[in-house]
Amino acid sequence: MSDTPHRSMAGMTGAFIWQRRLVIITILLAAGVIMLGAWTRLSDAGLGCPDWPGCYGHMDVRKAIDYVNSKNEVQPGTYREAHKTVPEMVHRYFASLLGLMILIIAALAWKNRRQSDQPVALPLALLVLVICQGILGKWTVTMGLHPTIVMLHLLGGFTTITLLCWLAAKLFRWPNFRNDCDVRSLKPLGITALAIVILQIALGGWTTANYAAVVCTELPICEEGWTTHINFVDAFTFFGHDHDGEDFEFGVLENDARTTIHVMHRFGAIATLLVVGLLAFRVVRRARCALYRNLGLTLGAVVLAQFALGVSNVVFRVPLNVAVAHNFGAVVLLVTLVLFLRAISIQPERRQPDV
Repeated sequence: MSDTPHRSMAGMTGAFIWQRRLVIITILLAAGVIMLGAWTRLSDAGLGCPDWPGCYGHMDVRKAIDYVNSKNEVQPGTYREAHKTVPEMVHRYFASLLGLMILIIAALAWKNRRQSDQPVALPLALLVLVICQGILGKWTVTMGLHPTIVMLHLLGGFTTITLLCWLAAKLFRWPNFRNDCDVRSLKPLGITALAIVILQIALGGWTTANYAAVVCTELPICEEGWTTHINFVDAFTFFGHDHDGEDFEFGVLENDARTTIHVMHRFGAIATLLVVGLLAFRVVRRARCALYRNLGLTLGAVVLAQFALGVSNVVFRVPLNVAVAHNFGAVVLLVTLVLFLRAISIQPERRQPDV
């Protein structure tokens, strides 16, 4: 019998051990950055530091706080509240550390590129993505919270953590092939569910970027007569907004446009619940192995929790902690769905010939 598989596994362990550890740490860091970003955006601190990369010319947030307080004492209201510099700068610190971690992962992948089964394209794509995220982060501030830039920045963060989880799955060789044809045949439904989830995440980002989260305060869709307040043209204008302000903080759209955005997000929530729920039900019903059954149960639990958090946002008028949890729940749903699609797409490994 050939000992090639044993040599390959030993080589893989030596080459990938640090990458595995770093990727897991980086996933946790990315999750923290996403929650910090949501906290900053939802607490209206996105322009707490109107310059970039520092804050009022300071890299130390403590100096920025002192500077803002001193200016506001001399001329009250000159700058925004000093406490809003904290979430913005803390988010930048952690985002910079995330970029550094991804740079190290990409460097290790390139160094070990000649090793068999070493992912190279994915770490390099992550490096390019995090650079683009840095640019979008700068534009978010310098363009005064432009809604399209804010939404793209959010989507970039979600994409980053999803690709990191995909990279972790590749490095850990997760999962092994499962010959469960009844579940693997659900791939078209899974792809449909993924498309709907991505669209719903974009709608959620567009809702928060345009400060439309509190426009509709009644269930299930909006206040009575909402159908007379629909304006798709203004609601989905991504560039060329006509306004006289210096920035987009607190939104520039009229009420009809914001109502349209909010209503579409609610319809998206219903579609997500139905399609992902149907997928989860079919997976659990058909699965013969524990892996697929657990993934189905996880999908069902996460989509139900997301829907409940969305309803809670309406009932309790978007409390900050619930809104941040709802934002992160979307991340968990996206990652779970992507990993499910990876699991059902794994092909059986070819057996090495005996020598």
